[in-house]
Amino acid sequence: MKIRKPTPPKNTDPTQSKIISILAKNIKYYRNKQLISQEYLAELCELHRNYIGQVERAECNISIMNLEAIARALKVNLIDLLQK
Repeated sequence: MKIRKPTPPKNTDPTQSKIISILAKNIKYYRNKQLISQEYLAELCELHRNYIGQVERAECNISIMNLEAIARALKVNLIDLLQK
């Protein structure tokens, strides 16, 4: 019996994801539109300010719960953050 090597996941780097890139740009756009800082947005979301920066630079794979918190803090629909 031949043993197969497991294949690695194809897309594990969030910086290579188009949807995460769109999301990052939209979060930054809506935050700047409301003239609020990353630090203040983090406070509104109860997240760390460094995490908000990572999200805006598309450096991390954000969870749905954190995405929902950010959308609520920015007073936008979650779907608006995911659209071009």
